[in-house]
Amino acid sequence: MRQPRTAGRLIGALVAGTLAAGPVVGCSSTNHVPSIGYATDATIASYNGGSTLGAASGSRAIFARVLTGFFYTGPDGQQVADTDLGTAKEVPGEAQTIQYRLNPDGVYSDGVPTSCDDLVLAWAARSGRFTKPGDRGPLPLFDAASTAGYSDIERIDCQTGSRDATVVFRPGRRYLPWRNLFTAGELMPAHVAARVANVPTVVSAVQTGDSNALGRLAEFWNTGWTIPASGDLDLSRFPSSGPYRIESFSKEDGLVLVANERWWGNKAETGRIVVLPKTIDLKEKIAENAVGVVDVGAGSVKDLSLDGFSMRTVAGRGAEQLVLATGGVFASLDARRAFALCLPRQALFDKLGKVPDAPKTGLGSGPLNAHLVQQDSLLYPAVIGAADRFSGGDVTGATKAVAASGAANPTIRIGYLRPDDRRAQTVAMIATACKPAGITVIDAGSPDFTSAQLAEGRVDAVLGSTAAVPGPAGSIAGVAATSSLRTGSGLNVGRFGNGRYDAITDQLAADDNSTAQLNLLTDAENLLWAELPSIPLFATPRTIAFGKGLRNGIAGPTQAGSGWNMDRWVLER
Repeated sequence: MRQPRTAGRLIGALVAGTLAAGPVVGCSSTNHVPSIGYATDATIASYNGGSTLGAASGSRAIFARVLTGFFYTGPDGQQVADTDLGTAKEVPGEAQTIQYRLNPDGVYSDGVPTSCDDLVLAWAARSGRFTKPGDRGPLPLFDAASTAGYSDIERIDCQTGSRDATVVFRPGRRYLPWRNLFTAGELMPAHVAARVANVPTVVSAVQTGDSNALGRLAEFWNTGWTIPASGDLDLSRFPSSGPYRIESFSKEDGLVLVANERWWGNKAETGRIVVLPKTIDLKEKIAENAVGVVDVGAGSVKDLSLDGFSMRTVAGRGAEQLVLATGGVFASLDARRAFALCLPRQALFDKLGKVPDAPKTGLGSGPLNAHLVQQDSLLYPAVIGAADRFSGGDVTGATKAVAASGAANPTIRIGYLRPDDRRAQTVAMIATACKPAGITVIDAGSPDFTSAQLAEGRVDAVLGSTAAVPGPAGSIAGVAATSSLRTGSGLNVGRFGNGRYDAITDQLAADDNSTAQLNLLTDAENLLWAELPSIPLFATPRTIAFGKGLRNGIAGPTQAGSGWNMDRWVLER
């Protein structure tokens, strides 16, 4: 979701509320624990955060300190420069131009130096310019989560193996949030792709447009970094450019990250982090004293005991929402409108979305009435008028809309990733509220659920956070929120397509005039509330807790999760 200004209030509160102060370093009565368990409701599915699978599973909340970028998402959702990897600066020129310079000491954990080849691969994969024939026209070669910003790049000047790259955007085109390009968790090792795809160099393949080589690169980029549930990993494909590297993964024990011996920046404070994803029994791990940091959706784990933890529940940057299909039962706009009218949005916020000490205004202050604009934005009050008709629980209006849709007694299957007690309660409340309007709501949550099931027709709606992600989500720039409704985007799981919306988002990314932004965002919200490709509910509440003796933990209720600085964590007991 878009946020035109930095809101410093949240991070100040979070630091004060969740920074766990441990004993004084050097005290003889404490020991530095060599391993810290990190429980998160992200899922471990792909190393590649730029792919649809990686973005949809929340890989950036896991691998941000394994795969570094020129920027990373900070604890308030802001983009922060990571000069350990290199520097990026905008330089004068007729066309928008960004100069990237990699740290001369940069080297992957397998000994291969970082290079501008990595940027060229990221651009090739996410530009949308490389396609293959399809039954209904050209299809993208690369299964990219989003092409936002990358599609505006005209070229990258890079010599194979060089530390320098010049990124030049298309004439007359500016991309204001360029700091969201080539970021942590998304900048992949090009040398691995080239080796496995049997391509001499990524740069030559892209510069010459070699279709055969690009096809092989795309095949690897799409699937070669997938992490199977079996945990059978060829670690030569997963080198690290950050303070941690992968040691192992198993469904039972989680993802084991260990300090990267070749990391050239400040060494990780703790040598081993064990990431425990949503699929692991969190209550059991806490009982075993195997967890030092918890970052999960509030109320998602029933009867979760965090005694001994410094815990706080906060409103996150992610938007809890329902993403609707554009076919099946929701092919009719009247059917989508009927569902939106009967949704008890205020009641859902009051019971499931309201955090303790909720502010009277700003993030988490009430039901979320915008798709693209966050509640603590100065523009939020001015763009939410179209949401008034969907305040919640309008059974009469919903009944009329059902009749207009021509579908008698429609059935709506809502999918989400289980276990998640809060989302199960959400579906139950929706079912009760919509039943009087003749709408049957079925809980289609499952332990193996993915948002791809929406396009496959296996469910009619997805309940999740921004871009239907099951765990940590959201940022100030809001690129994922905007992209998740754009025609052809990998994040657009509902397959919504609207040329006017696409044009608005193009203008939003290029024009920083406040009046223009206000007008464009108002147009976008009016359009989205009229078409209803998704229905926002509330700012996703996050429960973040640090164990006794955990130092340097700072809550990050964003797409990067609270593991954004895991290399600084110290646990003393």
